[in-house]
Amino acid sequence: MTNRKYRVGIIGATGMVGQRFVTLTANHPWFELAVLAASPRSAGKTYADAVAGRWFMKEPVPDAAKNLIVLDASADRGEIAAAVDFVFSAVDMKDKEIFALEEAYARLECPVVSNNKSHRWTPDVPMVIPELNASHLSVIQYQRERLGTKRGFIAVKSNCSIQSYVPALHPLLGFGITKVLATTYQAISGAGKTFDVWEEMVDNVIPLIGDEEEKSEREPMKIWGKLSGGAIVPVDSPSITTQCIRVPVTDGHLAAVFVSFERKPEIDEIKRLWAEFSAEPQTLNLPSAPKRFLNYFEEENRPQVRLDRENERGMAVGIGRLRPDTQYDYKFVCLSHNTLRGAAGGAVLLAELLAAQGYFD
Repeated sequence: MTNRKYRVGIIGATGMVGQRFVTLTANHPWFELAVLAASPRSAGKTYADAVAGRWFMKEPVPDAAKNLIVLDASADRGEIAAAVDFVFSAVDMKDKEIFALEEAYARLECPVVSNNKSHRWTPDVPMVIPELNASHLSVIQYQRERLGTKRGFIAVKSNCSIQSYVPALHPLLGFGITKVLATTYQAISGAGKTFDVWEEMVDNVIPLIGDEEEKSEREPMKIWGKLSGGAIVPVDSPSITTQCIRVPVTDGHLAAVFVSFERKPEIDEIKRLWAEFSAEPQTLNLPSAPKRFLNYFEEENRPQVRLDRENERGMAVGIGRLRPDTQYDYKFVCLSHNTLRGAAGGAVLLAELLAAQGYFD
């Protein structure tokens, strides 16, 4: 556990995920909001002015953020790195630019906890769902050697699309999962949009989310990978195939999952493993950790997006409709809140884990 407060910067603070970071850190027990940064067009304004007319959160702009002067995330990175203990990254730039910018912060001895995809496949950058692969953080020592840093490093969270179904599969790995099919039904906030600005989504379903299926199929392989030779080596099984579909929902990603095993467990055994599953965030009692990460609903029509996405402050995963299948061993559905567990909240929980383990000291 930590006995101190850490000064936090948010780069990319004006976008939807950045705004969520602001709301989650403004009154955080461990983190003190110190710096907000964004693109040059927002730099020099108060945060309240920078997000005026495009504030997407339900709650108002936090008092802790309103009067902070927004800095330029790129041009002012030296000043930002010197003023904080670490930064959350939610910048909206080209992948190569994000890759370079996050590494520049790390080389300035400023740890980076990123919501972006740019470093997810850097071999010595841990991509962490805190309840599943906290042990991957040990690769940071090798990353620091490569970067030539003492404090600086990059850690990333995974794509929001896998945050629903991969946690449900994780406790079942011991049965030898052979193949998985998952179709995700993803909220519009995952694209940084609301219905006010994305009229095309009203009364509509779009059967394509660019690059999402590749990420959904590949990223679990690294989450379940092993540390070897200073890098995370992805596993090569199980076989995963996905379809990712945009649906007219504000928040919440639902997944329909089909799974087969080498050794088929009983349904009651699967439910027991889900109910009993607990991991390091729960043991450490991290501030953002749900008390129960995996929540199974016996009702046949649950979990539902509107009813269940906010479960445990949006940090839990809902599961339901577990039953046998004719093509696979079993099928079930999962639900996670995509901007909380799936994006900023998952990154805040990762930062809490890093803080508790001393990586920011």
